[in-house]
Amino acid sequence: MERIISSNGVVYYRSELIPCPHGFSTRLGGVSTLEHTKFLNLGVERGDERETVLENLRLFAEAVGFSPKEVISVPQIHSSKVRYVTENNAGEGFYCESTESCDGYVTDRSGVVLGIRTADCVPILLYAPPHNSFGGAVAAVHAGWRGTASKIVINAVNKMIEKGAALQEIRAAIGPAIEKCCYKVRDDFYNDFKALAGEELSDKFVKSDTERDGVWWADIKGVNRELLIQAGIPGENIDVCNLCTCCMPHEFYSHRYTKGKRGTMLSVITLT
Repeated sequence: MERIISSNGVVYYRSELIPCPHGFSTRLGGVSTLEHTKFLNLGVERGDERETVLENLRLFAEAVGFSPKEVISVPQIHSSKVRYVTENNAGEGFYCESTESCDGYVTDRSGVVLGIRTADCVPILLYAPPHNSFGGAVAAVHAGWRGTASKIVINAVNKMIEKGAALQEIRAAIGPAIEKCCYKVRDDFYNDFKALAGEELSDKFVKSDTERDGVWWADIKGVNRELLIQAGIPGENIDVCNLCTCCMPHEFYSHRYTKGKRGTMLSVITLT
């Protein structure tokens, strides 16, 4: 994963595996002035004026290379729901409202910008290159623990295949998110996770802390990488950022670190 400092001051990360315009934002480079949203807050319900958030979006778009008014980023509901979207959905979540919430998107239409918002949850961007008559496809997934356990990333891969993507050619980038070093949970989390994801994944990625009774940790990035491999994507086609949002509050917004009083990051991808 490559850290980019753009000429307008916006700092973001991108994966060398994905050739189309994309980026995982940080909190650096925007115009938000509230203490908890400084500086590049891209969430519309975090205390900033709407004009401030839209200016941050414009700056992020300028840095990455996409049209801000084409971004689709509707309210997220910690589900496994993935929507297929087109240019008819442009602006939903920023410039107009949507009546259909979700936690993932797939499109095969050029110019459509998929955006998912995080502040510890796992952002996943996927790219399927063109082949024969297939013009390519992209996907963006918001994987909180519930979406992860419900295997939302597999839903996104399957929807890309429905549109014509070749499974072995899909490339995935898992962006900055909370790591197991900071994602401490209780034993009831293990039971809830197992009920959705199954015992095998839970035993592998949700572990008890041997030094602290009743405390567990969860590796949500690891689960999503494993799910992508189970779906049939080669391991060498998966780029995993090893940065922890909770460990680096100067660089990222973290819901856990700030106990919920924070801004929001945006991860985007578009075919052109």
